[in-house]
Amino acid sequence: MKIVVIGGTGLIGSRLIEKLEEHGHQGVAAAPSTGVNTLTGEGLAEVMEGADVVVDVSNSPSWKREDVWNFFTTSTSNLLEAEKAAGVGHHVALSIVGSERLPDNDYFRAKIAQEKLIEGAGVPYSLVHATQFFEFVKGIADEATRDDGVHVAPVRFQPIAAAEVSLNVAKVAVGAPLNGRLEIAGPDQYQMDEFIGEALKALGDPRTVVTDVHARYFGSELEQRTLVPGDGATLGRIGYFDWLKDNQGK
Repeated sequence: MKIVVIGGTGLIGSRLIEKLEEHGHQGVAAAPSTGVNTLTGEGLAEVMEGADVVVDVSNSPSWKREDVWNFFTTSTSNLLEAEKAAGVGHHVALSIVGSERLPDNDYFRAKIAQEKLIEGAGVPYSLVHATQFFEFVKGIADEATRDDGVHVAPVRFQPIAAAEVSLNVAKVAVGAPLNGRLEIAGPDQYQMDEFIGEALKALGDPRTVVTDVHARYFGSELEQRTLVPGDGATLGRIGYFDWLKDNQGK
C-alpha cells in the first residue's frame, strides 16, 4: 500500500513512516523539504500518483490566529482536492482530544474547521484525536510560566507518548476508513497542576507550579475534562515517568 504522510519528516510523521515500512507498506514523506507544499499545492499531484491513503500529521509553523487558520483550511482544501483527482481512497488526519470543547481557542478553532472540511469532502476518512504528547510537557510549562511560577489549572490530564500516537495512526491508516473518529490517550490520568509539578521535578527544573483555577491553556480556560477522552478511548501502555527515564538526555 502506498501511504503518503503529510508532515512525514516531523515528530509523528517520521515515526509513522518507520511503522508503515516495518509492515511492508510504502511510506512516502511529504513536506516542503521533500518538494511537497500543501499551502501552495506544489508537488501534490505528483506525490498522490498511485497513493492508496493520505495521512495528514502536519502542523502550522505559526500559531498566530490568521496563520494557523490559513494553514489548516488552505492545506486541507488543497490536499482533499488533490486526493479526489488522484482517486485516493482514505484520508487520515491527526487532531486533538477536546478540540470541539474549546472553540474560542485559535488553534482548536482551526482544527475544528479542518475536520469539517474533511467530513464534507466526500473522501472516506478517519480522524484520530490524541491527547497532549509527552514530548510537549516542558513546552506546556514554558507557555504557562509567569513571574511567580508556572500557572496550571487543577483539571484532568492524560498525555501520551509520540511513539504510541504514530502506532495508532499507522493502524488506522492501513484499516478501513472510520468515517468518524478514534480517541487515543496515555494509560494514566492525572490532575494537571500536580502532574506538571512532578514532571518539572523529574526534569530537574526548579520552577514552582501555581495552582490556578483560571490559568489559561494556550489562551483558554479549561473545564475539568476538556483535555481528556471519553469512554471507549484507545489507551497507550507507556507511562510518562517510565518514558522520561528512557528518553532523558536524548
